[in-house]
Amino acid sequence: MNPEILYPLAVGIFFIAVLYSSVGHAGASGYIAVMSLLSIAPEVIKPTALALNILVACIASWQFAKAGHFAWRLFLPFALPAIPFAFLGGYISLPAAVFKIVLGVVLLYSAARLVVAQREEQQPVAPSRMAALMSGGAIGFLAGVTGTGGGIFLTPLLLTMGWARTKTAAAISAAFILLNSISGLLGNFSSTANLPTDLPLLLALVAAGGLLGAHFGSSRLPPASIKRLLSVVLTIAGLKLILT
Repeated sequence: MNPEILYPLAVGIFFIAVLYSSVGHAGASGYIAVMSLLSIAPEVIKPTALALNILVACIASWQFAKAGHFAWRLFLPFALPAIPFAFLGGYISLPAAVFKIVLGVVLLYSAARLVVAQREEQQPVAPSRMAALMSGGAIGFLAGVTGTGGGIFLTPLLLTMGWARTKTAAAISAAFILLNSISGLLGNFSSTANLPTDLPLLLALVAAGGLLGAHFGSSRLPPASIKRLLSVVLTIAGLKLILT
């Protein structure tokens, strides 16, 4: 990778890792956006974004769980159906135009709703088993198709439905992203041959950014600040889907 591409990519993915990990996400949609803007080959973008995602999701999962925000009983009904559907989504290539625009609009709506509907944290109400299973499967499939970990879909769902507090939603999403990113990469394993030779450097940068962002998100930032940052993340992801 020549310096004209590598240097802006390195700076971009570091700051994306900081921002996304602070809300329990791993940054795939941001990495994809930066690589697309730098005209990196499409066959390189998806596996690279997923590889970076796996590392940052590991870090965010650990930080939020260590801070006491993780809940297995909420996580499992979403995660179990998501794994096979993320694998399927990673294997399937769908016509992108309308699909991406619809998803982008949904994310922009979710971002706006988080900003407008700022309110005190309420006691969460657990979702029904069927609602969690169906949501997990659908989000897993979307994650596989879009080359992301699915957190951009899961976190706003958990918050708008009142199924989790803000930091619990971040913790659940981080672990969910980790599993889906692994499954999505396995579903398109042949693409790993296209991983760039500079991947170790990129991994080191997102690890540093992920440690910084996840530490502040899990231990320092209040829920209202996390929601505002999440709205920024969702806006970036939504615009990326619509414009690229």
